[in-house]
Amino acid sequence: MKIGDQVPDILGRDENGVLVSRSDYAGRKWILYFYPKDNTSGCTAQACSLRDGYVEIRRLGYDVVGVSIDGQESHRKFIRKNSLPFRLIADESKELVQQFGVWAEKSMYGRKYMGTLRTTFVIDENGFITHIMDSKNVKTATHAQQLLALIASLE
Repeated sequence: MKIGDQVPDILGRDENGVLVSRSDYAGRKWILYFYPKDNTSGCTAQACSLRDGYVEIRRLGYDVVGVSIDGQESHRKFIRKNSLPFRLIADESKELVQQFGVWAEKSMYGRKYMGTLRTTFVIDENGFITHIMDSKNVKTATHAQQLLALIASLE
């Protein structure tokens, strides 16, 4: 997916098994962020940054939805443990990460493996992508501040 593309209507199921679709956010701006794994240090820092900035993000008219390939139970525990106020899509089939182009070969300590690239999409009221923050630019501990600065620049 790239800037100007409309996100697919069916996105997947959240931590409670509820279907999440683009039409759920019709007429509202939203942030769809992809992260590698629940309960890892970087992903927890990112989620907690978004949690801490959530009231301000909402005040500016945006919703937040997270996505990882973890299952619903893992997401429920992650939400409970960190008091996250937003939905998390369980993309166990890896369909959504592939559609968005964030499933790719990664490397750690010389070992290559497939994984989710930490990527954030800003989406307008009609479901079109307006901005993308790729894995090189997302700062996990201050991600909410990054998004708030971006949102402010759009207004």
